[in-house]
This record gives sequence, structure tokens and C-alpha cells, in this order.
Amino acid sequence: MKNFYQQMLRAQPVNTDWTDVWALFEAGGARFALHAIPTEIARNIEISSPPEPRESSPVKLVFAVENVPEERKRLEALGIALFHRPWQNPARECEGVDPEGNIFQITSVSS
Repeated sequence: MKNFYQQMLRAQPVNTDWTDVWALFEAGGARFALHAIPTEIARNIEISSPPEPRESSPVKLVFAVENVPEERKRLEALGIALFHRPWQNPARECEGVDPEGNIFQITSVSS
């Protein structure tokens, strides 16, 4: 996950402590953090390849970008699975799935 979001955000974690279990990113004026799931919980989580989108998750990360079509091309070139919802304007937003199945959205800064 850390490598995925490093590539996606084009940013390195800024934390210097607990780097084996914690990654803190500065992401356009916001902070974004990942932390390791405790082993006893992680062993019961199934992660598929390609990742199965967690459509029922109550959380969606939304990242604002200057140019959605350009960002979509960049992410697709990285091999990130992206999809378009019928109700979305492809010039203004699209969604993707991270390696654990979490759905994220990229959206135009000028929404």
C-alpha cells in the first residue's frame, strides 16, 4: 500500500518514526496516513489480485487534481485499475481501486 500511494500521489512518506508500520503523506494541503493492520486482524483479510472493489465500504478517498483526463492516463500507465461510473463526467472525475480493494476517486480541482 505504501508503494502504491507513493506512486499515485508522487510523494514520499514524511514520517521518520515507525516507518515499518506507518506512512504519513503530505497530499496537497491534507495529510494522508497508512498504518499496518495488526497481525491477528490481517490474517483474516483476503486480498485478491486484481483487487475486488469494496463497494460497501463507508469510506472513499477523494483526490483533487488539475486535469482528470491526464491524471487518468498517468494512473493507467502505472497499472492502476480505474473505472468510470455512468453518472460521472469523465472530464471531471473517475474512480479506481487500490491493492486492498479500497475505492478512491480523482476529481477536478474546480468541481
